Amino acid sequence: MDCEPVGGNRLADPNGSVLPPFRLAQAQINCIVGDLSGNTKKICHWIRTARDLHADLVSFPELTITGYPPEDLVLKPQFITDNLNALQVVAAEARGIVVVVGFVDRRRSIYNAAALCADGQVQVIHHKRHLPNYGVFDEKRYFNPGDARHVVEVNGVTIGVNICEDLWVGHGLARAQARNGATVIVNINASPFQAGKDDERERMVRARALQNTAIVAFNNLVGGQDELVFDGRGIIVDHTGCLLAKGKAFEEDLIVADLDIQGVLDARDRKNRQSKSPNGPRPTVTRVVCSGSPYSGSRVPVIPATREVLTPVDELYRALRLGIRDYVGKNGFSKVTIGLSGGVDSAVTATLAVDALGCDQVVGVFLPSRHTSAASQTDVEALAENLGIALHTISIEEPYAAYLNILSGAFAETEMDTTEENLQARIRGDILMALSNKFGWLVLSTGNKSEMSVGYATLYGDMVGGMAVLQDVPKTMVYTVAAFRNALMPEPVIPDHTLQRAPTAELREGQTDQDSLPPYAILDPILKAYVEGNRVVADIVAMGFDAPTVQQVGRMVDGCEYKRRQAPVGIKTTPRALGKDRRMPLTNRYKGA
Repeated sequence: MDCEPVGGNRLADPNGSVLPPFRLAQAQINCIVGDLSGNTKKICHWIRTARDLHADLVSFPELTITGYPPEDLVLKPQFITDNLNALQVVAAEARGIVVVVGFVDRRRSIYNAAALCADGQVQVIHHKRHLPNYGVFDEKRYFNPGDARHVVEVNGVTIGVNICEDLWVGHGLARAQARNGATVIVNINASPFQAGKDDERERMVRARALQNTAIVAFNNLVGGQDELVFDGRGIIVDHTGCLLAKGKAFEEDLIVADLDIQGVLDARDRKNRQSKSPNGPRPTVTRVVCSGSPYSGSRVPVIPATREVLTPVDELYRALRLGIRDYVGKNGFSKVTIGLSGGVDSAVTATLAVDALGCDQVVGVFLPSRHTSAASQTDVEALAENLGIALHTISIEEPYAAYLNILSGAFAETEMDTTEENLQARIRGDILMALSNKFGWLVLSTGNKSEMSVGYATLYGDMVGGMAVLQDVPKTMVYTVAAFRNALMPEPVIPDHTLQRAPTAELREGQTDQDSLPPYAILDPILKAYVEGNRVVADIVAMGFDAPTVQQVGRMVDGCEYKRRQAPVGIKTTPRALGKDRRMPLTNRYKGA
């Protein structure tokens, strides 16, 4: 349900004078947590850009000045003071345009806040009313809820400003603001990416617009922050639920639309006449005047933003790519290194890293042992050549033999088992971390969600690193991502043999993953139900899976919590990731049915 912006209409106000449309801008920008100076400079840049387009108002995402989420930084009094000083810099730039910007306010308590700035000053402050405390959100740890219901007047247009969850709550603040005269709801957000979230957001925003007969402007953060990726894709929807404009996916953007305010007022009049309900009380309006009067010059109509429809695998790939780029760049690393095995996980991780950072910034390391096949070496060398990355080959045979010799006395009269297998993974991890220490390269670990869920990984071995790129991507989806990336080029980047061979860690002769795990086509849906859906064993069996297999998977997931607690940060892509989303006690005797 899309439509064109109003651009060019001239609206009659109740006094009979003629006004141009109200031009709204949303700057979805990429902030860095704690970089108060850098964030402020970026905000001021986008204010000037919006002002050059003759926008009446420009909004910025939630907690723009501090970056989101600032977490325990807000427990530092000086951090709060510095962020308040940065707000004054932003306010000073707010001349000839009204600015809505997110920051942390301090009164008797600490608040997640939005400042409405005009004429070089902070005019109105809104404190977030509904604080999310689920999944990756724990805002009640830091902030107090606000209780004010501001409705402000900007250049003759009545506006309600609120923050993120304030809009998600169906009968919450947006409804109260609309009933008190707001024709436009400006909502600033830090809504992280997960599969399917964009459609959910758009349905919610359309619903709020229709429920309240109001234009709803939903601005969202963009960029990577630790395990979170924010995808932008802010939207402006009119009072009929019609999409006026939409921001780019995973990129900074300025979203601009000319709003038909008179259309909202007319629709409300019709609605009131049809319902025969009395008009509500007149609101107490805080008046904010921009440049002394509404913009009266001629404006070239804005061109509506093109709505880009992404497939699920395309948006997943972009999210992972952005997550790598920002984690590496924002933490000051110049290069990354990846242990290449010839398998699909390391191949996809390396390909993503090259797409995010460039081939000169990625170093592959091949670490063969006595169990490594010639085919693995061939695939690794082909991948490195296809990607144009440097490749170091370092045999682990000598240190492995030395370990076996050193431990021969202690291991006497025992059979070889996973202990000796894990020695190889730990030697590889040690070498990768040595390269990281020597050259300042960030190690990207390559384990996927299927492996990490059931603990099919070696602690202090293949789990080492600064970022686990695929930690929230199931194995079956890793293959889908690989096929997607290969299809973008005339010739496949990831060798066909890598995608066709049976998954193997090559830690013993003839080993495959399915020696220890159910086939991934069975394992992944069980994990989705157990980890993401919190389903009990009986429910999963009722879905058609074998009871002993489901019980085995449940035991493996529950028994490996300690491993995941020590894993690198991973990029969240599903509704329930293995990081902040899932916080289980390590010492735990509960065995669910």
